Amino acid sequence: MKNYRPAFLIALAINIALAAGLAALWWRGRGARTATRPSSKAAMIEAQPTGSGTPTPASAEAALVPIQLTAERMQSIGVKTDTVAVKSVRDEIRVTGNVESDETRLAYVQVRFPGWIQKVFADSTYQYIRKGQPLFSIYSPDLVTTEQEYLLAKRNGAALLTSSVPGVAAGAASLVNAAEERLRQWQVPSREITALEQTGNVRHDLEIDSPVSGYITERNALPNLYVQPETRLYTVADLSTVWVYAAVFQNDIGRIKVGDPAIVTVDAYPGRSFSGRVDTVWPQVDMATRTVRVRLVFSNPGLTLKPGMFVNVRLEIPMGRQLVIPATGVFQSGTREIVFVDRGGGTLEPREVTLGPRVVDEFVVLKGVKAGERIVTSANFLIDSESQLQAAMGAFAPPPPGAGAAAAMTPGAPQATVDLSTDPSPPRKGENIFRVKLTGADGAPITGAEVTVTLFMPAMPAMGMSAMSAKVALADQGNGSYEGKGTLQTGGTWQTTIVAQRNGQTLARKQLNLTAEGGM
Repeated sequence: MKNYRPAFLIALAINIALAAGLAALWWRGRGARTATRPSSKAAMIEAQPTGSGTPTPASAEAALVPIQLTAERMQSIGVKTDTVAVKSVRDEIRVTGNVESDETRLAYVQVRFPGWIQKVFADSTYQYIRKGQPLFSIYSPDLVTTEQEYLLAKRNGAALLTSSVPGVAAGAASLVNAAEERLRQWQVPSREITALEQTGNVRHDLEIDSPVSGYITERNALPNLYVQPETRLYTVADLSTVWVYAAVFQNDIGRIKVGDPAIVTVDAYPGRSFSGRVDTVWPQVDMATRTVRVRLVFSNPGLTLKPGMFVNVRLEIPMGRQLVIPATGVFQSGTREIVFVDRGGGTLEPREVTLGPRVVDEFVVLKGVKAGERIVTSANFLIDSESQLQAAMGAFAPPPPGAGAAAAMTPGAPQATVDLSTDPSPPRKGENIFRVKLTGADGAPITGAEVTVTLFMPAMPAMGMSAMSAKVALADQGNGSYEGKGTLQTGGTWQTTIVAQRNGQTLARKQLNLTAEGGM
């Protein structure tokens, strides 16, 4: 045991040292990984671009610039124009509807006393009846009793008319009037009261007349039926005027107002239309169909429009005098509406407009164009593409061919201010005079410089036109003025670069877009 003890202690010490070394290596490795792994927030910050410019939103609209075309080119690509005009506008909304009875022309037939129906004269629905026409006869014990009281009051009144007792004659007359008034309040026909006075006999069967003229749409009167005052015996509808309920989508309801004209057509009467007007717009939207009920009123001679009939409705919306353009002249460019205005000489200018409602084949214009201007109504997509292409090329402004030293110059603060002018102004297709004014930082004119004006127009493949360029060397005219002649091969937008050098040093370099008049 004594021989193994030192060996055991040595082995234990070696194991402890190895464990400590491994622990130290693990700790150092963990610290290195922690130092090299950024937090999620830091990683997000590092992943973002560090440029100072604001990124362009994905939904940003492309820029557009005017373009110029010759008459031959406009004809070859099918360009057509039309005039912006102010005129009276009448919109229309086409929906469907159903014919229903005019509720203001409905009448209910009821009695004001209980009784039993004896005979029924109007015995079918949709039978036409006239006002005053007998509908049925009824027996009522209450009515018979009232008739007897009336006859008794009449006889007693005649006997007491000569009485000398004060108030007796007046009291008898009041009893007669009270009995007669009760009969009238029960709506007993006048002919029945007259017959009662003339014959002096009580009638057990009383005929009830129709209070209105129209068609019977509901009948509950049957022989031997006991009825009370709340019993509805007939419903009579006057169909000389009917209602049409149209279902109008909520997007169109704001354009409809009471009194607007309406036209109805029915498949049952080809080639025939019925004129009416808007009577009421419902104050509620149907949640299922997202429509609003609009009530229309129509005259209905001959009962051609029948309740329950399905009809086609055309609502005519007068909008007064409005500025309108053809719908084909509007180019939908993302979130914008663009029109191309013909400025003459082949110049087509893109312009954003604000549109109102569409009226058949035209749009009402709220802002963007004026009456009398001409806009393009065909080939809009092609013109828009070329306008975007020229705008993009002008925004990037690459160094044109021949710029040479200007393109390779060392960037730095400009030592001179450059002002460019042309004669004629604006320049035109053909020969032009280019003038540049050089002014130092102190405002003093700079002389003895070499000034060049380089013009470049990118290719337009859709127009079948290749790239073009022109370079003009300007001569020193003294007092910081430089002038030279150059020829532009076509009208349109030229990317222009002005370079001023002296003794091999670039004094100034300026890039701009120069629009020349004249066709391509």
